[in-house]
Amino acid sequence: MSKQNIVRKLTSRKFWVALVAFVSALLTAFAVPDASISQVTAIIMAFGSLVAYLFAEGWADASGAAKGGKDNDDDNIG
Repeated sequence: MSKQNIVRKLTSRKFWVALVAFVSALLTAFAVPDASISQVTAIIMAFGSLVAYLFAEGWADASGAAKGGKDNDDDNIG
């Protein structure tokens, strides 16, 4: 599996939803309380959002640098 393929999988919403469904099913099978299952799924989705954001920003920065363009980061003022 290539690095590009791994990145594509990690930034896929379908991957994160499938992971949440799998983990939720396992927790339900082991009779974990519903509140704990909700907390675990929320943590997984938050982590998935963070990973997708980091990869997207890295890709945007890399493509901007490859084109020789200036940084269009929203955090820059002026």
